[in-house]
Amino acid sequence: MGCLFRALIFLAVVIAAVQCLTCKLCALEFSGTCLIGGNITCDNQTSSCFSGTVMLNASKTVTVKNAGCVPKSFCGTKTSGSLLNIDYVASFDCCNTDLCNHASSLQLPLIVALCFGAVTSVWLML
Repeated sequence: MGCLFRALIFLAVVIAAVQCLTCKLCALEFSGTCLIGGNITCDNQTSSCFSGTVMLNASKTVTVKNAGCVPKSFCGTKTSGSLLNIDYVASFDCCNTDLCNHASSLQLPLIVALCFGAVTSVWLML
């Protein structure tokens, strides 16, 4: 009975460890600086860490990076589309160990990030 109990505890610990993947989170990285970020714990729906790249206007002159958790089905994929008449191509590179997606650790205050977003939006409209 004791062996069964220990086996169940071991199994519970292994399952809990698998479900607790921690990834770097970066909602917006530009020029190597994470404007809004931290760490995030993935859930059962998002079981892989990712580093993503979004190229705007297909010109590759404006590239924005982000990082976080995604479902495994996104890994290694590229998607394209249009948002507010701006074409984009997004790609996802994945990994499966804690903090493996190495988002930039330098973070700016929220007000700086918001100002940067506003300036970028105005610039893209020109």
